[in-house]
Amino acid sequence: MRIPIDPTGFFPESLAARLFSVSPLDFVVLLALISILAGVLGSLVGLGGGVIVVPVLTLLFHVDIRLAIGASIISVIATSSGAAAAYVRERMTNLRAGMFLEIATTTGAVAGAYLTTVLPARFLFILFGVVLGYSAIAMYRKRKAASLLTVSNDRIANYFKLHGSYYDDAEKQEISYKVVGTKPGLALMFVAGMVSALLGIGSGALKVPAMDLAMHLPMKVSTATSNFMIGVTAAASAGVYFARGQIDPIIAAPVAAGVLGGSMLGAKVLGRIHSSKVRILFVIVLAVIAIEMFQRGLL
Repeated sequence: MRIPIDPTGFFPESLAARLFSVSPLDFVVLLALISILAGVLGSLVGLGGGVIVVPVLTLLFHVDIRLAIGASIISVIATSSGAAAAYVRERMTNLRAGMFLEIATTTGAVAGAYLTTVLPARFLFILFGVVLGYSAIAMYRKRKAASLLTVSNDRIANYFKLHGSYYDDAEKQEISYKVVGTKPGLALMFVAGMVSALLGIGSGALKVPAMDLAMHLPMKVSTATSNFMIGVTAAASAGVYFARGQIDPIIAAPVAAGVLGGSMLGAKVLGRIHSSKVRILFVIVLAVIAIEMFQRGLL
């Protein structure tokens, strides 16, 4: 028997329900297919699948944003699991920098998870739009100008040996880089962790710009390292969401499965495209989602 697309009861009268009717199984398959696309885009730009999953669940299916964020956090862990291993194998991930910065990010994630109980849903929508809009503007400006930070030497980076290099398949050469701006980087990572827990976006929306603009990591390294970090950050807040009953398996399971497959595909694509194209894709994705979510918060 065909029924409206409402297997959990969380999104009655949704846009999807008005457009077509599907069985619960069809809904799961549809959500998994959308999540594959989310995984590909998420792993390419280092944002995690949540940047697509949250808007789809809330805008298309009218799922409560807290349940959408819970499913998104699970998808972020799946993205990290699928893409991180491939990026580490290709030496694009800066493991030392990632583990160093994750101290601040995890602390922020735990704080943000507890803040969700006191912040209204409308505020979360607007905050989502503002954060993504800021990231899009910052990354677009980076295309035309040098990084905002001019520090050429960083004692903390030197002490922990955070500098690195990787082989770029698209450029056909070894690229070396020096890490700077560790102090502002740590501060931004704390905020990124808090935003991750509040919005379920994998914190990459702030992590990638922080590493790219403030710490001078190459775009591909920023993306790869972000994919490594987002899973740890999401895991720190997932337990809080689970304890509150804000992770629904009917939604989270197909999302996680689709995002995992998509992230593995995206990891194979990243090494073969130029950094400038990754940056353009990053800006486009963030700008579109930022506008949609900001409008949702104002309604």
